[in-house]
Parts: sequence; structure tokens; C-alpha cells
Amino acid sequence: MPAVESFAELTLPAPLLAALGHEGVTVPFPIQAATLPNSLAGRDVLGRGRTGSGKTLAFGLPVLARTAGRRAEPRQPLALVLVPTRELAQQVTDALTPYARAVRLRLTTVVGGMSIGRQANAVRAGAEVVVATPGRLADLIDRGDCRLSEVAVTVLDEADQMTDMGFMPQVTALLDQVRPGGQRMLFSATLDRNVDKLVRRYLTDPVVHSVDPSAGAVTTMEHHVLHVHEADKHRATTEIAARDGRVIMFLDTKHAVDRLTKHLLGSGVRAAALHGGRSQPQRTRTLAQFKNGQVTALVATNVAARGIHVDDLDLVVNVDPPGDHKDYLHRGGRTARAGASGSVVTLVTPGQRRDMSRLMASAGINPTITAVRSGEAELSRITGAKAPSGVPVVIPTPTAEPPRRAASGASASARGQRGRSTRGRSAGKRRAA
Repeated sequence: MPAVESFAELTLPAPLLAALGHEGVTVPFPIQAATLPNSLAGRDVLGRGRTGSGKTLAFGLPVLARTAGRRAEPRQPLALVLVPTRELAQQVTDALTPYARAVRLRLTTVVGGMSIGRQANAVRAGAEVVVATPGRLADLIDRGDCRLSEVAVTVLDEADQMTDMGFMPQVTALLDQVRPGGQRMLFSATLDRNVDKLVRRYLTDPVVHSVDPSAGAVTTMEHHVLHVHEADKHRATTEIAARDGRVIMFLDTKHAVDRLTKHLLGSGVRAAALHGGRSQPQRTRTLAQFKNGQVTALVATNVAARGIHVDDLDLVVNVDPPGDHKDYLHRGGRTARAGASGSVVTLVTPGQRRDMSRLMASAGINPTITAVRSGEAELSRITGAKAPSGVPVVIPTPTAEPPRRAASGASASARGQRGRSTRGRSAGKRRAA
């Protein structure tokens, strides 16, 4: 079917159209315009688009539209969205909650790191739509708290990440339990061999839509490789973190993240750590602190690369270069989201240069390469780096107390599509999560 130019052209329930208008969402992003006519008609869809391209509403609207008017029996959801990480599950839930409310569907989140009892209660009470990570959903099924036999619409979001994280056996076991002949939608930034296996096994005559180059490079994103001396890297990193405006910095290990965070706080930078060693409620609150400006430098490991959505984030820094081009693209996908502009900066020491050149070639990216030193104008020009105050700061530590309504609440900062123009500044158009 041809792409549409407005949501009004689609066969959406009136309350959903009204909710889109209320959220200020009027013009579909390319992946939405391309896939929605087919997905609303019940076709299987294979969508390839970089992270931040508007996939959440591309699958969320058909899930809600095709489930609207039905009521789930206890323990038997009618629609399932599988995602690889807790953060992404919460982001999807937050984005879809206002629309689910509009059509009176109960939406619940099923993820590890939170109370399994509370999640089990929500599914037992009856939830039409479940957003889940594979491990926790399998736990609920094993406990007898959930059955997938009535699931008529299934979505796999970030399928490549799920296979990369070793979820393939769990994902196939879950997909084998959903209703045969139901609708399946699979979205992925890349279509490698494992994803292709899922497509062949579970999708029937899918409509294929590719939005943006498969490598995931995006015209509004600048890519910089900064050649630094080993002895100067730490100081350069600190100056970048002290910039005006927010930054996410990626490192390889939890230990390195904690060490850098402690150093930055001591130097006067409002920094916080985000990695798998933190409990889910702590991670949720740290992200909230970053979104509301309490924290300006978020120091993270790869595990946190997906599912972080922050409006107007214009810089991502790879303090440690990523292991492969897919990691690079997913880290970089935290900025330049939904048509806004942003920069990805990678600090590279002499011994890392050859590997970095190969990685960039694999990603299909031709970066700007600059030799820099701390304290120099060139580093400031590219990253906004400046000398830190040197006055230690204390950020209130997020407690391990679970936030209320974490299973299905919508945060005001992550609803649906957020306002920005192609330069990310005006409040006219809205972004898709």
C-alpha cells in the first residue's frame, strides 16, 4: 500500500486520532507513513530503521487499533511487544500509555529488576497489551501467571539486539506459544543472519520497509574521531564532561564507569553512573535525574545504550571505542533522534586507530578526524569542552525504593512524540519515540 501523508488518512479508531492530536502528533515519520497502512490491515511487517526513527508508534498504533474493543481474560494478554532491555520496555510503555488510555486498553510492563508479584498481579487481573523482556515473561509463564495462546498481535522491537544478547532461544520459545496465524511485526536496525532466521520462521509474506541506510548513518548526525594521547585522555574526557549541556559517555566496564563518575563528581561535574550493576529503580531514577537536568553527564556501559531517550541530547562520547560497528550505531542512536541534530565523538589513542578505521568502514561512516589536546580550542569547538570548576558536587543517590506505578506509568518526559523541528529546537512538530 502507498505511504500516507497524515494520520487522518488511516483507518484508526477516532479516540486514537484524537489522542494523536492531543499529543501534538500530526505528521507521520517515514517509517510510520510506510508501514501503518499495511500493519493496520493486519499484514506482517518487517521494518528496518535506525533507532530513533519513530518505530514505537509504527508498531504501537496498529497494536492498539487492532486490539481496541476487546477485553483480555485473566492471565491471557491479546497483544505482546517483546524488547531486549528494561529501559526500552519502560520507554515503549511511556510512549504508548496515553494512546492505550484513549482506547481503554490495559497496558502493563513485565521486566526483570522489579517486583515480579506486582507484575504477575497486573497480568492475572487482565491486561490487553504486555510490553516485556523475554526473561521475565518466561518467568511469569513458568509460574502459571501468563498464557500467550490468545496473543493475536506480536511485535519484536530491536530484534538484532535481542539476538546479540543471547535471547534467541527464549524469543523463539515465546513466539512458538502465541496464537498461530496472528499478526507479527519485527523491527530491527540491522538484518543479520539471526534476525533473518526469525523473519523466515515467524513472518508470513511480510511487507518489507527500509527507512534510512541499513548502516544506520544519519545525515543530521556528525561523526568525529578525536586522536588523543593516552596520558591526556583522562583530562580531555573531564573537560568534555564539564561542557554546558548534557552528554552521555560510554565506557567498557562497570568499574570504569564508577571510577570516572567518582572523578567527575570530585571535579565539579554533575555526573551519574548507569550500568547493569544498579537496580532497575535506581537506573530509572538516574535517567530521570539526567532528563530533568540534576545530572548533566551520564556515564554508561553498553547495556544502557538502548532505551535511553532524552530530548535535545546533542552529544554522545565514546570514551572507550565500541567493540563493533553495531555497538557504535546503537550508542550513537541516543542523539540526533527523530530528525534532530547531534554529534558522536570517539576518543582514540594511537594503538586504537587501525581498529577504529575498520569499525567506521563497517558502519559506512566517514568521520571527521582531528588531533586534540585538553585545554585547546579545537576540543572546545567540537565538543563544547571547558575546564571543570574543581568544586566537588554531590548528586542525591537514587534510592532502591521502586517508583510508584513503574509497571505501567507514563512519564511526562517520554510521551509519544516530542516537539522539535529538524534542528531540534521548535515545539511545532513532534518526535516519535
